[in-house]
Amino acid sequence: MKLARTLVAAAAMLAAATSALADIKVGVSLSLTGPGSGLGIPMQNQLKLFPQTIAGEKVTLIILDDASDPGKGVSNVRRFVTEDKVDVILGSCLTPVAAAMAPVAAENKTLQIAASPVGVPPGQDHWLFRLPQGNDVMAFAMVEHMKKQNIKTIGFLGYTDAYGELWLKALTPLAEKAGMKIVATERFARTDTSVTPQALKLTSANPDAMLVVASGSGAAMPHKAIVERGYKGKIYQTHAAATPDLVRIGGKDVEGSFVVSGPAVVAEQLPDSHPSKKVAIDFVTKYEKLVGAGQRNQFAGHSYDFEITMNRIVPVAMKRAKPGTPEFRAALRDAMETMGRTVFAHGVMNWTKDDHWGYTNETGVMLKVVGGKFVAEK
Repeated sequence: MKLARTLVAAAAMLAAATSALADIKVGVSLSLTGPGSGLGIPMQNQLKLFPQTIAGEKVTLIILDDASDPGKGVSNVRRFVTEDKVDVILGSCLTPVAAAMAPVAAENKTLQIAASPVGVPPGQDHWLFRLPQGNDVMAFAMVEHMKKQNIKTIGFLGYTDAYGELWLKALTPLAEKAGMKIVATERFARTDTSVTPQALKLTSANPDAMLVVASGSGAAMPHKAIVERGYKGKIYQTHAAATPDLVRIGGKDVEGSFVVSGPAVVAEQLPDSHPSKKVAIDFVTKYEKLVGAGQRNQFAGHSYDFEITMNRIVPVAMKRAKPGTPEFRAALRDAMETMGRTVFAHGVMNWTKDDHWGYTNETGVMLKVVGGKFVAEK
C-alpha cells in the first residue's frame, strides 16, 4: 500500500511538472494565397524542415494564411497574441502586411521577425526585426553595379505601397551621389493586371536603365510590359523578385536582366572566401531535396535563417524565463540585440540595439538572368 501511494504521488508530481512546461509557440503569418503566394509558399515549404524541439523545449508552429491582405495579417496577429499566446511572430513575407502587423505585435510586447523589408517610423521597431536585407543595403549593391555599367539615367516603376516607396527613398540619394538621375517615376498597385500607360511614359523617357520594384510573380508583368513597348536598355529588379517565378513567367523577356539578391540564391557560385557559402549550400541542398532541383528561393532562405535565429536566441531566453510568459517574450527580444555576429544563408547578420536590420553593404549579390537561370555577376 505504501508503495502504491508513493507511485501515485510520483505520478502526480510528474504530471504537475509536465503541465507546468509550455511549448514554445511561434505564430507564422504568410501570404499563401493572393499576389504574395510566390513568396509565402516557399517559406512554408522550408518550415516543414523546422526542428520539433529547440534547447530541449517542444516548438509549435501555428501557420496562418494572410492572403496577401494587410487586414487579414492584422487579424492573424491578434489571434496569435490573444488566443494562441505565442512567444514570437514570423511574418509576413509582404511588406504592407508586415507593416500592418507591427503595431499590434508591439502593443502586445511580442517579438515580430518580419520576412519582408518593412520600414516603420523611427523608434517604433523596438519589437520588430527583419530577416531580409534592408533596401539601403541592396540599393547600394545595385548602384555599384550600375556604375560599372555606366548608367547615368534611371526610370522607376514600382509598387504604390510601402515597398515601392522605401526602395525609391533608398535608391534616390545613392544614385544622385553616383552621378545618376531618376528621370521618370511611375507606380502601380499589386492588384493591377496591366501597366501599359506607365510603361509608355517610361520608354518615352528612354533612360539608360529601368528599375522594377515588385515581388514574386508580380515582378514579371511590369518587366514584360517595358520590353513589349520596345525598351532596349538594362532592366533591374529588387531582391523581392529573386524567385523562380520571375524567370518562369517572364520567359525570354527577362533574359539579360539584373536582380539584386542575398547570397543564398547562388550558393554554389559564391567564392570559397564568402562567409555564407557553407550555410547557403546547406540551405539549398535541404530545400531542393524537399521541393525539387532548381527551386531555391530567396524567401525560403529567410525561413532557414529564422531557424538559425531561434537556435541562437531560445537558449539565451530560457535562462531568464519559461515559454508562454511575458518575461520569456521580452528575453527573446533582448537576445536578438545581443546575438552577435551570426552567419546566415543570406549574409552575415549582426543585430544590435540601434540596428534591427543588421546586414552590411557587403551583403547584396548581383545576379543576371542567363538561359533562364540566375547567374552571379563577377
